[in-house]
Amino acid sequence: MDVSLDGKVALVTGAGPNIGSGIALALSRYGAKVACNDLDLEVSKAAVRRISRNGGEGLALSGDVSVEADVLANIAAVLDAWGRIDIVVNNAAWLHTNHILEEDLASFNRAITIAVNGNFLFTKHAAVAMIERDIHGSIVSILSSNAWQGASGFIAYATHKGGLANFVRAAAMDLAPYGIRVNSFTPTAPRPDNPELLAQWRAEGRTELRPPRPPRPDRPSWWRETGTYDVRGNIPMGEPATPTDIGHCVAWLSSDYARLITGCDFVVDFVVDGGARAKYWAYTPDAGAAAGPVPLIPLDVSSEAVDG
Repeated sequence: MDVSLDGKVALVTGAGPNIGSGIALALSRYGAKVACNDLDLEVSKAAVRRISRNGGEGLALSGDVSVEADVLANIAAVLDAWGRIDIVVNNAAWLHTNHILEEDLASFNRAITIAVNGNFLFTKHAAVAMIERDIHGSIVSILSSNAWQGASGFIAYATHKGGLANFVRAAAMDLAPYGIRVNSFTPTAPRPDNPELLAQWRAEGRTELRPPRPPRPDRPSWWRETGTYDVRGNIPMGEPATPTDIGHCVAWLSSDYARLITGCDFVVDFVVDGGARAKYWAYTPDAGAAAGPVPLIPLDVSSEAVDG
């Protein structure tokens, strides 16, 4: 299949240097014009520069996805620039990690508001723009493995990601009569592959997306630790997904080849995680025995990517 998004316009929220930028670049490489939203305009501009280096056309937007006026302004800017919106990727979220016994209501509510309001507002107002222009568009919400499985220390994140899983199904039913598809994609702790981000990490001497937090000295005497995580050591194929892998899948899901796919999640129904979700919970793969997948088909072909 020759997947093409030529002539389509996409809007990606939360276009930070990891998953958001990877998806935005993929949509561009498959032919779409891509608007990149972030709360920080400089972050959006970095995503657009990456698109431009790879031959695409982008538009940098800033705005709080949980504020309706900002959402309406972002959508208006895209319509003013390109006259249409065909694809929306709801990626913006606050990866706020905390144990339920240590979480506070203000932080919990903030995390919920950013993710839930952002998905609701961009889905609603982009859908109106599509309907008014007779566009049978695609809306994709980015979830998390925390939407489907319990993990200690992610109480707010798991709550809003789990809620969004059913938001997608309900929105898909509301928008099906208009030919607008609503789906979700569930990443599983991807390995960053943005050359700019990796260069920044090297400069900082950093190797992990979320370094372990130091122990808190003020915990009560009755506190019990909940365990540890080994994401990389529990992937049967031995190779974690990257934002590029995610981008390939989201681009296909946004294309006309997926014209009858709606209300689905691409981890429950289709998985890009090297077998992590299919694995029996007690099984630990032999990390040294995995042959690995075929080579990644790159999307970032700029000199920065080659040099990185």
